[in-house]
Amino acid sequence: MRVLVVQNFVDTGLGQVGAALAEAGAEIDRCCAHLGEALPADAGGHDAMVMLGGGQNAIDDDHSPYFPQLVELARDFVGKDKAVLGICLGSQLLARAFGGENRIGCATEFGWHGISLTQEAQDDPVFADLPEGFPIFQWHDDTFTLPEGAVRLASSPVADNQAFRVGRAGYGVQFHFEADRALVRDWNEAFAAVIARRNPDWPERHGAEAARHGPDADAVGLALARAWVAAI
Repeated sequence: MRVLVVQNFVDTGLGQVGAALAEAGAEIDRCCAHLGEALPADAGGHDAMVMLGGGQNAIDDDHSPYFPQLVELARDFVGKDKAVLGICLGSQLLARAFGGENRIGCATEFGWHGISLTQEAQDDPVFADLPEGFPIFQWHDDTFTLPEGAVRLASSPVADNQAFRVGRAGYGVQFHFEADRALVRDWNEAFAAVIARRNPDWPERHGAEAARHGPDADAVGLALARAWVAAI
């Protein structure tokens, strides 16, 4: 199993998705597209693709001129019945790839927040075994409309489209299920200046919120990661 991982920002990581891929013995090809590394021309050399998050928005082609090629690559993977996972910015790019409208700056969430699954999730091979509601880590300002023909799988009071599926195994997930408590601690350090500007009370809140929500969030995140890897 060979998986392309597209990194869109500094200091992001695979977290629990990486753990699930390692369990499956996957070979990972990481492309640091944000640093100018070339994307593959098509999906032919890989079994699946992961698009990670980032601080830019999904229509900021001036800042990230590779975005048009990346959304075309996502369409190629889905069109060839290969698995795609877009997380946060990656989900917004996947929505863009299939005609969704990216909506900038109107859906801010940070920290652990509640997610509710839709009725359609009960029949989805990746989401079916998850709880109907659970806390999970969020860090985003943007959202998107559901692409035509896509299946909505999860929502929250702030963003209706928290997860969706296109094709057999193209999944866009707005929330950071890959971010277990260890990865969140890493982000606290790596992005300390950004967090201090936007959420100055986070250092005081973090410990209590991690203790309250982290165990359930980590368990759901790993289960979701394993289920998506099984869909490859």
